[in-house]
Amino acid sequence: MQAVSELKSRSGWQAGGRTASALGVALVLAGCMATAPSIGDSRARTAATGATAGSTSENANPAMERCTESLGTVALVEDQGSSWYSDLRTHNLQSTIPVLRMLVQQSNCFVVVERGVAMRNMRQERGLQDSGELRENSNFGKGQMVAADFTMSPSVTISAKDTGGVSGLVGGRVGSVLSAVGGSMKYNEASTMLTLIDNRSGVQLAAAEGSSGNMDFGLLAGVYRNAAVGVGAYGKTPQGKVVVAAFADSYNQMVRAVRNYKAQEVRGGLGTGGRLGVQGGSTPASKGR
Repeated sequence: MQAVSELKSRSGWQAGGRTASALGVALVLAGCMATAPSIGDSRARTAATGATAGSTSENANPAMERCTESLGTVALVEDQGSSWYSDLRTHNLQSTIPVLRMLVQQSNCFVVVERGVAMRNMRQERGLQDSGELRENSNFGKGQMVAADFTMSPSVTISAKDTGGVSGLVGGRVGSVLSAVGGSMKYNEASTMLTLIDNRSGVQLAAAEGSSGNMDFGLLAGVYRNAAVGVGAYGKTPQGKVVVAAFADSYNQMVRAVRNYKAQEVRGGLGTGGRLGVQGGSTPASKGR
């Protein structure tokens, strides 16, 4: 097998190295053997797991924060023209919105409203209603959509750092194999930011940063890809899993902050000039009031 040859050449394979040989073949065979599809594969799970319906959830991560009552409606919007979104694509990761929507609804802290691609389908149904094609009493008339009280926006930073080999940590022939693995090990880190905006005033109500990290064994991932096992997705890549975990951290911190929310106050009212005046200005602060 080509994968076996690649592992031999990278690991400095020695003739007669039975322990290293057994370990190397076992690693490769693990990637070559086909298994029956499994439901609920734990290897694909992330910090965002389970399901949600209304205010209830199933198999949610017990580490996630929950609210006893919802604080309002929220739309989740990401800036797909930003550099961080392009960076996600280089890691074969797509939109963060589906993951965030589940985290938010599972928490019961906000009611999620659609402001994304499904809006096209909503408009399509209303167009069919207006054209007279829908059945009578389909009830897609005006005045039924729920307003989004808030907008939540994400951003992501992913970094991968080399950690060097691990041959010094293990001895003998096993070390020659693990040295090759360690040579392509990386520590993946993700930092995420969530901001919460009040849609009526445009005021930022909350912001929270989160982070996560894990080890990525690059050589083994390469062997698995050669064996047609690896799949690129949030639940199947080290980068994807740390992004989800970082968002879980961000959201948990935001929930803790908004539970104790107290509105910021500016004497004289928001948006009327503030307390920093300039000479010759027309605001109360500029006039020394």
